[in-house]
This record gives sequence, structure tokens and C-alpha cells, in this order.
Amino acid sequence: MLEACGSKCNIIKNFIPSWFAAIMGTGILAISSSAYSLYIPMLSSIAVILFYLNIIMFFAFIIPWTLRWVMYPKNAFADLKHPILSSFYPTVAVGMLVLASDFIVIGHNIDIAKYFWAFGAIGMLLFSVIVPYYMFKSEDIRLDHVNPGWYIPPVGLIVVPIAGSLIMSHLTGIWHELALFINYYGWGTGFFLYLAILAVVMYRFILHNPLPSTLAPTIWINLGPIGAGIIALVNLIKYTPFVSIKEPFYVFSLLFWGFGLWWALMAILMTIHYCKNLKLPYGMPWWAFIFPLGAYVTSSHVIYGIFPYHIIDYIGFGLYWLLFGLWAITFIKTAISTYHGYPFKDN
Repeated sequence: MLEACGSKCNIIKNFIPSWFAAIMGTGILAISSSAYSLYIPMLSSIAVILFYLNIIMFFAFIIPWTLRWVMYPKNAFADLKHPILSSFYPTVAVGMLVLASDFIVIGHNIDIAKYFWAFGAIGMLLFSVIVPYYMFKSEDIRLDHVNPGWYIPPVGLIVVPIAGSLIMSHLTGIWHELALFINYYGWGTGFFLYLAILAVVMYRFILHNPLPSTLAPTIWINLGPIGAGIIALVNLIKYTPFVSIKEPFYVFSLLFWGFGLWWALMAILMTIHYCKNLKLPYGMPWWAFIFPLGAYVTSSHVIYGIFPYHIIDYIGFGLYWLLFGLWAITFIKTAISTYHGYPFKDN
């Protein structure tokens, strides 16, 4: 039966976990477009288009992702145990969490957002344990395997409270308490895991070989926990009634944003370095450009809402156009590559 399905089976068999990074990237671009429609009203319409495109993409991706576990469980489990690919498995859950935010901010539909958030949060709670568990017990991981893609499980946990904080206020009783617990667990666990992995990745950057060209875009992933961490923390503090003194958390968010600006500059310089001196071939890791930068762009607008200094929002708006350009290039290249079937060919 498998032999008879031909190229369709190849799509399922070789449907790698990182496809949902496109959902994350498109979703955050929609949200940042909505935020910066303050300056250019047309961006509001672009946000709506991206929102509906993202819904279509999600359901198009979830089918082969699910069928792969049914038809090719060995391949799916092999990726889950892989020292590099395993970190991209949580993107399916993060994609759901980003869609939950899309439904709240752009779709204005809290009821559908609840379902995406619930499934995304459950998925993140599972993947945040399963992926590190296989890493901790593995005897095959080497320093060569260390890369910023390892930030993705912490990023997913940190993303949980972004929509979760908004949904929490619409829940009562035990459901409100459960959402509160999940939101604080997500941010706290994700943030401290991020700090631990940051030290390991920085060690690799400074004292080991440079990342291979195919993984060079993952340098941008460090902006993910920073940008998402700022948005999630601000939302948590804003929508948690028992936090009466909010200013220290907001000041910390501003300091965190400053670190993000430094990393954005470093990521730009390193990308230019790869383009000029090495090479930067297209691959699915190119989606690593998008969500992290989008999260940081959106966090800039959030910070501006607390500290009304225009320079912050202008920096975010300038980076928004870099984000939009990178998304357009990556989306087009992915569409062309998919049309020719390159991502689904056997290695």
C-alpha cells in the first residue's frame, strides 16, 4: 500500500518537524503588522490576510505531520531523538499558541483562541519534557550539535502566557486557577531553561567551530525568548490581579529589550558575514529568521506602550520592514522549493 502512494508518501515520510516554524513566523508577522498599522493603516488589512493564510497553512501542515506518526513512526521517533531536529518538534505546539494570539488580536474570537491555546499549552508541556529527556539520556550528543535551535523548547514555554494571560481573565473557578498555574509555570520554566541553554550556546560560539551554513539562520532564534519573554511577562503582570507593584517587572522588560537590540545587531552582522565569506543556502532553517525577529519587533511596540519613548517604537518599526522582507523572501523560496518537491526527497 505504501509503495502505491508514491510521491504523496514521500511528503508524509519526509515531513520534518520544522515546518510549523512557518506558522510561527507568519502568525507573528500578522500580529506585528496589526500593531504597526498605527503608522500605516493598510498594514491592518495585510494582518488579516496573513491571519487567514496562516490558518490555511496550519491545517495543510497538520495532516502530513499527523499521518507521519501513523504511517512512518520510526522516522517520526528518529527525529524526536535527533540532537538537532528534536528541538524543532515543539514548533507544532508553538504554532497553535501563536494562532491563539492571532485569533485574539486579529480575529477577535476568544472562544476559538481558547482551543488553540489549550492544545498548544498541553503540547508544549509534553515536548518541554520529552525533548530534554532524550537529550539528557543520550550518549551521542557532541559540541557540534549545539545550536540556537535548542532555544525552541524554552521559547515555546515562554510563549504560553502571551495568549494565556488574556484567556485567563475569561475563565473562572478551577479553570482560572489552572490557566494561572500553566502561565506562570510556562514563563518561569522557559526563562530559566533559556538562561541555561544560552550559556551552552555562547560557549559553542566562542570556543568551538562556527555553525555550518545550513544552520546559520538559527543565530536569530535568540531573539525569540527575548521578544516573546517580554510580551509574555508584560501580559502576565498586567492581567494578574495579585501583582500590585508592576513597575519593577516593566523595568526588567526594558532591560531585556536592550539585550535583544544587541543580539539583533549581532545577528545582522553574523548573517552578513555568512553571506560575504561563507554561504547561506536556502533551507527550512531560514524560517528561523522570522518568528524570533517578529517577536522582538512586537515586543518593541509593547515596551513603547509602557515607556512612551518614540525611539523604541521607531527601532521596532524599522526592524518590522526587515522582518517583512525576510518573510517574503523565505515564503517565496519555500513555495518554489515545495512546488519542485525538494523538501520531501529522500536524502
